[in-house]
Amino acid sequence: MRTHPADVVDLFVYVVVLNLAIEYLPAVISEGFTLSLLTAVLLKVALEVVLVAKGRVLARHRAARTRGGKVLTALALWAVAAGSKLVVLELVDLVFGDAVSLGGFWSVTLLVVALLASRAGVRRLFFDEQPEA
Repeated sequence: MRTHPADVVDLFVYVVVLNLAIEYLPAVISEGFTLSLLTAVLLKVALEVVLVAKGRVLARHRAARTRGGKVLTALALWAVAAGSKLVVLELVDLVFGDAVSLGGFWSVTLLVVALLASRAGVRRLFFDEQPEA
């Protein structure tokens, strides 16, 4: 697996956004820059997996022909969206313990939205890419 330059840029964007969150959101805590950098790496990997899962669920949703299929895939999409925040919280707790805290569900949701929006903006600016679904 090769690293694309956009992945490196994503990591830098995640570090900046995460450290801004640490500075301005009292619930988001990191004991140092190295931990925030490692947290950004963990977030990058986790969010890439979430984006792949979301893409697969969206593809199934578009392919569904029945109302039941549409409802089931919509519920699956909601589960991926909400569940991913809980998975991120647990991963950070498991890997970093008390040294890093992303707060609760709402603060991590705000953080993830900010990360993905910043990523999309920077990719559009530098790589002329359309944001991923």
